[in-house]
Amino acid sequence: MDEPAIVTVQQHILKEQHQHSPTASGSFSWLLSGITLATKMTEARVRRAGLLDVIGAVGNTNTHGEQQQKLDVFADRALAHCLCLRENVAIIASEECEDAILFDGRAGSGKYIVVFDPLDGSSNIDVNVSVGTIFSILEMPEDARFSEDPTEAVLQPGTRQLAAGYVVYGSSTIMVYTTGHGVHGFTLDPSIGAYVLSHENIRMPESGNYYSSNDAYWETFPEPYRDYLTFLRKGGMGRRYALRYIGSLVADFHRTLLRGGVFLYPPTDANPQGKLRLLYEANPVAFIAEQAGGVATDGRQRVLDVTPTDIHQRTPLIVGGRSELAEFQRFVPPGERESNASRELLDVGA
Repeated sequence: MDEPAIVTVQQHILKEQHQHSPTASGSFSWLLSGITLATKMTEARVRRAGLLDVIGAVGNTNTHGEQQQKLDVFADRALAHCLCLRENVAIIASEECEDAILFDGRAGSGKYIVVFDPLDGSSNIDVNVSVGTIFSILEMPEDARFSEDPTEAVLQPGTRQLAAGYVVYGSSTIMVYTTGHGVHGFTLDPSIGAYVLSHENIRMPESGNYYSSNDAYWETFPEPYRDYLTFLRKGGMGRRYALRYIGSLVADFHRTLLRGGVFLYPPTDANPQGKLRLLYEANPVAFIAEQAGGVATDGRQRVLDVTPTDIHQRTPLIVGGRSELAEFQRFVPPGERESNASRELLDVGA
């Protein structure tokens, strides 16, 4: 029996370009190859974390006041290095760095901006829990090409993303990405060193059996969120939802993408504006969710409609199947300012 043809992520990207942008030069696929290379470098370190001196904190804090892990620093440097070698990348912004970085001489010629969380969930690496990389690609605005301040160019709403994706370093290493034409997953085959198509045209189930939230902070969730979760727990949707929470956004969202349900990181007393980063985490996840038929909101409006004012802006995030998000809107109605847009939230990606 003939084995199915192997399709690598690079082949798939080129096919997508030919199909949707036949005049494309191939520079976008060259950019994405830099991201895949950096994630392979990080994956190799993660796989050997117990054997190499890469576990634990480095003794520094990042711009958010969080302890930097050694693998945080390695993953951040790997992405910066690989993207620096792509001459079409003008600006990068990392969760680990206070400021966006404009590569010398590329303000006028660079076409793309890449923002990323180099190692999401890295505090779990010491106990062998899945971690991951999240990335988002934006176009360099024409009016920002000759600006000396790269920050302004980065502050774009999620609707302007050209592509977004994540890599989960788990029992296998899988990359999931979208360029606005569906969501596709690729599993790293270590025998050939390539990401191979394994999940074509992923669709998020309209409803699931799990909810994912850090219930240790239950008492600090706003009351409508607690009421919604109680509704799920007690079978209000015809079945009782079970809690599944890993503590790495990429891992929790990946399960939600494939199995359905809902992931919530509500505002809390300690983080009234939410804890997740809009640019590095919420926007890429929301773009992927919508492309797979799901829904993502910050509790007041569609995540992708939010115009950021700071590159490290935080946000609540509620993302999942259409059924769960329809019920969520009954318990947590949008603010008056966003109500019109939120009424159309469930129509996105339908």
